[in-house]
Amino acid sequence: MAQITLKNLAHSYYPNPQTDKDYALKEMDHVWQDGGAYALLGSSGCGKTTLLNIISGLLRPSHGRVLFNDRDVTDAATAERNIAQVFQFPVVYDTMSVRDNLAFPLRNRGMDANYIKARVDQIAQMIGMETMLSRKAQGLTADAKQKISLGRGMVREDVNAILFDEPLTVIDPHMKWELRTQLKQLHREFGHTMIYVTHDQTEALTFADKVVVMYDGRVVQMGKPEELFETPAHTFVGYFIGSPGMNFLDADVQGNRALLPGGESVDLGAEYAPAAGKVQIGIRPEHAVLTDGAGLPLTINRIEDAGRHRILRGEVMGTPLNIVLPEGQPVEGHARVAFTPAKINVYADDWRVAPLGRAA
Repeated sequence: MAQITLKNLAHSYYPNPQTDKDYALKEMDHVWQDGGAYALLGSSGCGKTTLLNIISGLLRPSHGRVLFNDRDVTDAATAERNIAQVFQFPVVYDTMSVRDNLAFPLRNRGMDANYIKARVDQIAQMIGMETMLSRKAQGLTADAKQKISLGRGMVREDVNAILFDEPLTVIDPHMKWELRTQLKQLHREFGHTMIYVTHDQTEALTFADKVVVMYDGRVVQMGKPEELFETPAHTFVGYFIGSPGMNFLDADVQGNRALLPGGESVDLGAEYAPAAGKVQIGIRPEHAVLTDGAGLPLTINRIEDAGRHRILRGEVMGTPLNIVLPEGQPVEGHARVAFTPAKINVYADDWRVAPLGRAA
């Protein structure tokens, strides 16, 4: 196991990058703690796989260093880093049995035969393939082959880290949930450093101790799921985490009030210094409440039934606004919306602004 440190790391696929836009990864400094379970989350093209490939040694960074504990591995080959990596699509040996596929990394390192059998049986049970160990991989379904890839990545106990690059893409939804649960159990048992790349927030939030959100080649926030939900450091985090994502309204923040276009104002529940640039307030749909008195004027466009709750799609002075309605809450007669002051975040040029203190 290893602590992974990224120092002044940046990468461009161009030979002579000139501007920030030429970099797939903008400069970053981060420490991934030994034994942590991390999820790299972001939309396609944000740099997740590039970063993972640099950590694994498949790609050398344009700038900066990669350290495993105190050892500089920037120029070390993948094999020298003692890691396991599971890719998006299955990589298996078709002519081998399922058992031999799972055992291959252990046999390749000369492990004891009894240990190999016990370990393979344990992993096969975890991935639900204990009855298929004697079958050849050739002819198995894509999701069965991907389970073999997952198992082979997890079969070694002596690795510095296990890296997963969207490993559940070809797995059916029910099995995805089971495998994520098993991965968490494996992490609790053996304490491997795990980094899991995904664009699916549910996968990220249910797997990781800490989620690393990437946007436009940058890590915009690293934190626990609750932190990402309650205090997004960037508007992208607010938008990307949650279903629906955070609402944003343009505002002029003055002290403990946010003045909105049209003359309405909102109590922020805290004092803020003057902010320059594009200033917005952000509020989760869960913290917006229908009222029939105080609040902002609301135009209701439609209501969607999501099972345990309903989602109101509306507008406040022309700006789209979503509200999560508890099951059974009436809508008729409510023409305004109010926000919980303590749950409002303020943003300037997309970055969260910390309050000066609670309002009196």
